[in-house]
Amino acid sequence: MVGVAVSGVIHPPARLAWAIWGLGSLLYLVAFFQRVSPAVMTEQLMAEFAIGGAALGNLSAFYFYAYVAMQIPTGLLADRWGPRKLLASGAAVAAVGGLLFALSPSLAWASAGRLLVGASVAVGFVSMLKLSSHWIAPRQFALVSGLLLMMGLIGGVGAGVPLRLLVDAHGWRPVMAAFAVLTALLAVAIWLWLRDDPSERGYASHFHGEGSTPHAHAPVLASLAEVLSYRNIWLLALVSLGFSGAVLTFAGLWGVPWLRQVHGLDATTAAAINSVMLVAWGGGGPLLGAWSTRLGRRKPIYFASGIVAALGWAMVIYAALPMWALVVVLAVTGFASGNIIIGFAWAKESVPPRLMGTASGVANMGPLMGGMLLQPGVGWMLDRYWSGAMAGGARIYDAAAYQAGFSLLFATVAAVLLALLFARETGCKQTA
Repeated sequence: MVGVAVSGVIHPPARLAWAIWGLGSLLYLVAFFQRVSPAVMTEQLMAEFAIGGAALGNLSAFYFYAYVAMQIPTGLLADRWGPRKLLASGAAVAAVGGLLFALSPSLAWASAGRLLVGASVAVGFVSMLKLSSHWIAPRQFALVSGLLLMMGLIGGVGAGVPLRLLVDAHGWRPVMAAFAVLTALLAVAIWLWLRDDPSERGYASHFHGEGSTPHAHAPVLASLAEVLSYRNIWLLALVSLGFSGAVLTFAGLWGVPWLRQVHGLDATTAAAINSVMLVAWGGGGPLLGAWSTRLGRRKPIYFASGIVAALGWAMVIYAALPMWALVVVLAVTGFASGNIIIGFAWAKESVPPRLMGTASGVANMGPLMGGMLLQPGVGWMLDRYWSGAMAGGARIYDAAAYQAGFSLLFATVAAVLLALLFARETGCKQTA
């Protein structure tokens, strides 16, 4: 391979750089696959463990409990260990957690498996941003961020129709066990071939910052307290909790059974419609973020898209839409809910540069906290309105129960939309 020379400095060839990046990004694909996979297995899991909606929501949310808790430590670990060790160990632990979930003899063991998976894959996003800063030219960093989100989207779509077809053909346990084995192979591949910096392959690095800064080892609690003293940070985390949490709760768990039990769709069609929302969500983020940057203001597009999302959820939950219109509304709602990407940029601009890392970690906690709280919350509401119907050992909920449960999504989105009004506009400029 021939490297790319820039001003006499030989950077790694594009083929090698993108191969390294692509290998590491597969852990983010695994993360998204595991995040939404319960959506197509709700009936099997409820029957297997003899549980209701609240317990199923809690089982799925164990992923989010660990993921949220790991957001702040992950940034510190990435600085100390480097992406290679963190990504390889993350994939290895995810494989153990996935296998534990697949072989679990009880609900407690299944929950432990989900907890391990959530904690381990939480390292993927931050580690990949750090890896990208070394292997990929800075001018391509926006492209890299978008492609990383695309890898997650591929994982989410894979956990839709393809996973459902495999579960129907082979059962959920063998399929999830096989995916755990593939994740273990990924851990081995990352350890053998991925490198933290091009210098380890004889090329110049694209990273020109210092190896460490005086703030890199600052007390975590002190940095966190200082970041939270900026009103925008906790407000924007709260706002993303609503918009992202609604999508993760619907598309990540309860959308498929709702489409099957209320609208009478078969499992494959329901999974396909569910994936439409995820695809739109993944596409909306980069576009809405770019539009806000072009406008030079964050709040107008964030708030306008938030209104669209709130109206979309209201139509999904309370209006009797024909199926084609329902699919369109789900797509538009998913697209508008991608506005959380605006919040990430807005949060980093709201603090001095030395606090950007911690601010990003706090901002990234919001979306996952939404799934953590709303998935079991909707399940609890479903159980409260359950009529007692069963099929194949799984509870069947009627339209009234789902409407009551999904009302939590609409109420949360409406509440965070009002909270957004109190966020301070940065004008797309970094706080001094």
